[in-house]
Amino acid sequence: MTSAKNATATSFPNKINRVAIYCGANVGNDPAFKAAAVALAHTLVREGIGIVYGGGGVGLMGVVADTAMAAGGEVIGVIPEAIKALELGHTKLTELHTVPDMHSRKAMMLALSDAVIALPGGFGTMDEVFEALTWSQLDYHRKLCGFLNVKGFYDPLFQWIDHAVAVELIKPVNFELTVRTADIEEMLYELRTRPFPLAQKWMGR
Repeated sequence: MTSAKNATATSFPNKINRVAIYCGANVGNDPAFKAAAVALAHTLVREGIGIVYGGGGVGLMGVVADTAMAAGGEVIGVIPEAIKALELGHTKLTELHTVPDMHSRKAMMLALSDAVIALPGGFGTMDEVFEALTWSQLDYHRKLCGFLNVKGFYDPLFQWIDHAVAVELIKPVNFELTVRTADIEEMLYELRTRPFPLAQKWMGR
């Protein structure tokens, strides 16, 4: 199998031009979270992959945007009017879209992206990534959702997902919509190569 490090972008079956990044509006108390945000931004820019994110200038969101912009990458922000009014919007992006509400933000972010990566984050990050997963499960779009598991941050969440699969509240095929790894290169390789599951939410009832 072609490795993530020696394959060219054009050799991958899943074309990824942009990735939606979900992450915290805080940086957290572990320096590893910020370091992962910086590393992810650098990697995406190096791979020629644009970033779509929530448009904020604070927290891990701001770290991702600042790092990618400084490295010459494309960064598209999508921010609701109410949050922008609090002066939390980033002022130096490739593009900044202002939308009426959170639902519009999530819809536009997914429309502009080809896959999803979640860094550590709080309620908002979970809301965004699980809506993206639900829409994939319903076949509203065909986008895999990656969890960058920095220092085991997502381990408790993975335990819940595994339990939900075990008790047959999540179909095993929909479990395949998630990519779980702490390694950024492996994350991109999986997003670029993993086939999108054919079976969806109600198949096999």
